[in-house]
Amino acid sequence: MLKPHAEPPSPTLKASSSALFALGFRPFFSLAGISSAVLLIIWLGIWSGALGVSSYYGPIPWHSHEMLFGYAVAIIAGFLLTAVRNWTGVNTPNGRPLMLLALLWLAGRLLPVLGDFVPGMVIALVDLAFLPAAALAIKPALWQGQMKINRIFVPILLVMAIANLLTHLQFLGLATTYSRGTDAMLYMIILVIIFIGGRVMPFFTEAVLPDANVKRNQTIETTSAGALVALVLASMLYPHPWVTGALALVIAVAQVIRVIGWHDKRVWGIPILWVLYTGMFWLIIGFFLKAAAALGLVNTNLATHSLTVGGIGILTLGMMARVSLGHTGRPMQPAKIIELSFILLNIAAAIRVIAPIFIPEQYQLLVHLSGGVWVVSFIIFCIIYLPFLMKPRVDGKPG
Repeated sequence: MLKPHAEPPSPTLKASSSALFALGFRPFFSLAGISSAVLLIIWLGIWSGALGVSSYYGPIPWHSHEMLFGYAVAIIAGFLLTAVRNWTGVNTPNGRPLMLLALLWLAGRLLPVLGDFVPGMVIALVDLAFLPAAALAIKPALWQGQMKINRIFVPILLVMAIANLLTHLQFLGLATTYSRGTDAMLYMIILVIIFIGGRVMPFFTEAVLPDANVKRNQTIETTSAGALVALVLASMLYPHPWVTGALALVIAVAQVIRVIGWHDKRVWGIPILWVLYTGMFWLIIGFFLKAAAALGLVNTNLATHSLTVGGIGILTLGMMARVSLGHTGRPMQPAKIIELSFILLNIAAAIRVIAPIFIPEQYQLLVHLSGGVWVVSFIIFCIIYLPFLMKPRVDGKPG
């Protein structure tokens, strides 16, 4: 059972000399929270024409690459480095090895800004190194653990590295595979979210509401994951709109069935739960919009931002908020202002996805409004959570 909020699995685990590098969620959630605000501020400056951009990526590719391979990857790394320890009872990197891993991620974000001075091949190699390094960091513990299903995360990270390679091949002038790489990465991130969500959302619901009638359907779980894997492959090998649209429709329907099975109306009174359900709502909307885009009914950009701003953004914020409380020994009750950040991020998604359908002539303004609300939401997260992430657990336990 996946328990990302559980206590440390073994009393023999030793805390790092620095609390920030005692366990993987600490540095990577910190980096994710800061980068999510900084990246959007820079992007809004680029979008408005007030800022230039590195010569390596270019403006739009830089934005999408950094949100997927920067922000989202930081959260996945932090989550796995923490959860794997819980699943296996075996320590994952902390202290200096964890610090070096975080610095490798950071170098991948900073070097492209120096694109005029650093060779493109160096930028690519540094950025490409992180996902395999993260896979190697969790592999020993996973292979010692008895639940073999959890080993799937090593190949998942390596497939993500292949998606990243596809993007860099275009930046290096060796192929025209950037869009295939970013699309595949988007769906790989969602595959991880849906796989993890299928474990934690029913578990969290039952933990808070013991008498909830939570239903799990293995056929739907398999269909959901299988369709997403097919979508990743289609993105890489045969990105035809009809293929992606049909698979997106299957995924959307599967998510509806899954969420109905988990849902209890009482979750809407519990912020740490309803934020996850709203994130799933935006994923569902995004896949329905993706199917509609294949028919030419809506702009595919709206579908993409429903999946990213709404689905990935809200679900990752909710998971970071919950995991950070549990693993710093605090009660599983977020501060009121964090509840506000959950609401704001949903508003950002609505402005970015729904509003352009009705007032397309205000698209430029809507992008700025949505981005600004996103920034405020993550600044709130940083103000509240960075002190937690940088200090030892309040209960004195390791991690």
